[in-house]
Amino acid sequence: MTLDAATIKRTRSGLNSSVICDTMDSLGYVNQAMDRHIRPLDDSKTLFGPVRTALIEKVEPGTPRPDNPYELTINVMDDLNPGDIVVRACGDIGTAATWGELLTAAAMARGAAGLVTDGQIRDVHLIREVGFPVFTNGVSPLDGGGRHEMTAADVDVVCGGVPIKPGDYLFADVDGIVVIPAEILDATIKGAFEKTEGENATRDELLAGKSLSEVYAKYGIL
Repeated sequence: MTLDAATIKRTRSGLNSSVICDTMDSLGYVNQAMDRHIRPLDDSKTLFGPVRTALIEKVEPGTPRPDNPYELTINVMDDLNPGDIVVRACGDIGTAATWGELLTAAAMARGAAGLVTDGQIRDVHLIREVGFPVFTNGVSPLDGGGRHEMTAADVDVVCGGVPIKPGDYLFADVDGIVVIPAEILDATIKGAFEKTEGENATRDELLAGKSLSEVYAKYGIL
């Protein structure tokens, strides 16, 4: 299913990665959180939206370079839709950067929501300056040209240890990054809002002086 812009905005502002993880746990999807080392450049940023996947693979030394090694990357960037989250799955490609200021500018021009990658990025100061949300496994000044290249787009990938398919959604904040499979998107969002309401009521009653045992007996949330 595809969510409308209003639902995406409401979800991004009203939920968090922890409650979404809890909800997917209850649905039997218990391994949806990416590697904890993938962190935001700006802790205040929250991402939620559909993914656009890209597979990045290592180029072995001595491999002849194609005439335009960036052709596939360019095609994908120019085809981004407003609200898309770019997911660049890098695996073991080394420490060269897979993203920088120019790809950031191209993504922003198309209205993309942000980037998530288990690879490295560079041009951090400039990316922070324009405020584009980026979640990355690290930072490196090394250019990716000749070291790795994009080999496929809009395909099944594994990023940060989690399988991701075209059509899936992703939620990312300072607590972590979670992948929501398309087949449970509606149930996850509905359940997460219900759990959030229960957590809010639990917190309010605890702050009002009720004991944890009383409140837990009432709401069953901890």
